[in-house]
Amino acid sequence: MTETKTATKRSNAGKPNVWTDEERAAMQESARERKSSSRRSSEDERAAGEADVRAKIADMPEPDRAMGERIHALVTETVPDLVPRTYYGMPAYARDGKVICFFKAASKFKVRYATFEFQPDAGLDDGDMWPVSFAVTKLTPAVETRIRDLVRNAVS
Repeated sequence: MTETKTATKRSNAGKPNVWTDEERAAMQESARERKSSSRRSSEDERAAGEADVRAKIADMPEPDRAMGERIHALVTETVPDLVPRTYYGMPAYARDGKVICFFKAASKFKVRYATFEFQPDAGLDDGDMWPVSFAVTKLTPAVETRIRDLVRNAVS
């Protein structure tokens, strides 16, 4: 008599979750972003990205919203060639289709501070080791100047 295989359902019962709810939501958001951007023409990309970024910032609770609005203004004024878009549901800025930098609100993963981060395509190289993630607790004039300088260096 031949044996037949029956489909079994895998269960995570008793196993810890590998991803938090927030991380799973961010991955799902990333899949939606990739799907929608693949449908856009290059000329629509900037306008759609700007609208997506502004919508994400508007959904943030304070003080993340105010910080996100200001960082968006700083980045777009400093390097107007960067294209606004979302990256895992966060405001981001890309060049040639590659994310260069992004703002991660403290509320995104329920942590104590927001961050402004850079991806590997950012040109921040400085010897054998350099920072790519910056904690931001308050936007002072000195912090704003630092963000401008970092964004300029990232694309140069």
